[in-house]
Amino acid sequence: MFDDRYDLDPVAAMKPRRGPVERREVPLAKGLVIEHTESEWCGAVVGAREGLVQLEDYRGKVRAFPLTDGFLIDGEPVRLVRPAAPPAARRRTASGSFAAPQQRARVAMPSRIFVEGKHDAELVEQVWGDDLRVEGVVVEMLQGADNLEQVLAEFGPSRERRAGVLLDHLVPRSKESRIAEAIARGPHGAHVLIVGHPFVDIWQAVKPARVGLQEWPTIPRSIEWKRGICRALGWPGDEQADIADAWSRIRSRVRDFRDLEPELVGRVEHLIDFVTVA
Repeated sequence: MFDDRYDLDPVAAMKPRRGPVERREVPLAKGLVIEHTESEWCGAVVGAREGLVQLEDYRGKVRAFPLTDGFLIDGEPVRLVRPAAPPAARRRTASGSFAAPQQRARVAMPSRIFVEGKHDAELVEQVWGDDLRVEGVVVEMLQGADNLEQVLAEFGPSRERRAGVLLDHLVPRSKESRIAEAIARGPHGAHVLIVGHPFVDIWQAVKPARVGLQEWPTIPRSIEWKRGICRALGWPGDEQADIADAWSRIRSRVRDFRDLEPELVGRVEHLIDFVTVA
């Protein structure tokens, strides 16, 4: 009989380790229970900052370890990694449209949008400027609805050169409505779209709550409307500089299309569609 208790060499039977230990990547998450390989400290993840992970054990004691150290989950070697950042939400423009990727300036298209004056142009630019630049649409001022017919005659609307027009106070039997009707019957009518809002002035298209009002006050016809509004708001309104300052204050309260009355928003969107149609 032979005693074979010493015939097998357990050390020799061990396979030599070749190369580094393969560690599965695990995203950091609060509450994840892991064990620090070297110290054998086991705890739940309670925080991570400056390249360290903080582990809280069952006694409530917290220790921090470098993220580059070795860790175990259920005895399996793992490598802790920071979770991937969520994709950035697509930015929206002030008009509510999704912002287009950064691109080179586009050559202006032949079609145009015309508005009555400076304040109209500034408000359209503030809310729809990003959209208009992407499309290559230029906004021009009429300096009053009375000039519309002459401006259109010089512009020369056509199938490839459309004109969109935004007028104030476009209501039945108003001066603006008579001008629009005459142009619609004229030689340029087929290639011109005239829309308008019901407000006396573009100022009223800003929701009154944005300037601390429940509603815009009614101004007697004997008082110039903008000066009357300034007085109603308790602002200076005697000089042209006062009017400019008042409009600047009103426009500064407009953050995006939601601060404007839908009667204006819908009309401007309609004009943009009209002049950009293929």
